[in-house]
Amino acid sequence: MVNKSSNKNLKKASKAKKDEFYTQLSDIEKELVHYKAYFKGKIIFLNCDDPEESHFWKYFSENFEHLDLKKLVSTHFEKEKPSYKLEIVKDINKDGKINKLDTVKTKLKQNGDFRSPECIKILKEADIVITNPPFSLFREYVAQLFEYNKKFIIIGNLNALTYKEIFKLVKEEKIWFGQSIHSGDREFRVPEYYPLNSAGNRIDENGNKYIRVKGVRWFTNLDYKDRHDDLILYKEYYGNESDYPKYDNYNAINVDITKNIPMDYKGAIGVPITFMDKYNPEQFEIVALGNSRNNFTPTKDYINPKKVMKDGSEKNGNAINCVLAFETKIKPVGVIHYVSDNSKYLIAPYARIIIKNKKI
Repeated sequence: MVNKSSNKNLKKASKAKKDEFYTQLSDIEKELVHYKAYFKGKIIFLNCDDPEESHFWKYFSENFEHLDLKKLVSTHFEKEKPSYKLEIVKDINKDGKINKLDTVKTKLKQNGDFRSPECIKILKEADIVITNPPFSLFREYVAQLFEYNKKFIIIGNLNALTYKEIFKLVKEEKIWFGQSIHSGDREFRVPEYYPLNSAGNRIDENGNKYIRVKGVRWFTNLDYKDRHDDLILYKEYYGNESDYPKYDNYNAINVDITKNIPMDYKGAIGVPITFMDKYNPEQFEIVALGNSRNNFTPTKDYINPKKVMKDGSEKNGNAINCVLAFETKIKPVGVIHYVSDNSKYLIAPYARIIIKNKKI
């Protein structure tokens, strides 16, 4: 994604329920190579798939024997009619190999929705779930995985981390980011009906439509070695205090870029949510998320707060009592900010994860 319009592709998908984003094979291969040992002898379920279009199905069906799978199942979703499932279990065609040529297609009685009784029955049998779930249903989808105690590797948006339901799982070390995507954008193929509204989108020589999306991450509860590498810190807080302003309503310093986390500060530190790309659970403790009272408790309440828009107009500003805030004595110009009866000018940074360094 290369411009402001394309930055909103996932949000548009969520609002419009346009959730058919097909993951590229190269992105699947780069991530799944880190989990090969987990797949041996397991039942893999692709439960938000379009198996005859999906690169997830292509990857696992072509590597069935190489990964030593026990069974592969994929279900297809139809909006208003019964759908089908594809399965690979054994050498059906007796050619001495188990691969996509041994696929069995079976009609479903229901439409293949991951919440349907038929799909839940398959889910209960499965060992690992791997897919690109609907962006608009991410919270519900993840809740189901935990309800049935499943291991998983799924695609989602970085901002899903700020959902109270997801952040709770992150804080409890029950879900974390995958290994291969830490920055940049990713290209997804989309259905023919999907509008292409930005310069980062394209149509290939076969007429297939593609969009580029920022903020994509893998989410998983399968561990991998790189997750336990320490983040190398080299900045110092003491002697450079002015580089690390403190919040007015929470006892923590602010860090705008993960690499600038000071190596000598024992207290709470607010960092961007992209910090999770470098998070090592042995090195850092996740304390809170400063984006709502569901995720943290401010130490100060602002009285009669007002939100001042860029044009100087004022609106209700109660939102400032639910997020982290900086106070400044200099009036911001051309910037959305807040004022209250018991403060000067207030600015709210984008969501910050509050962390502490365990090794100091």
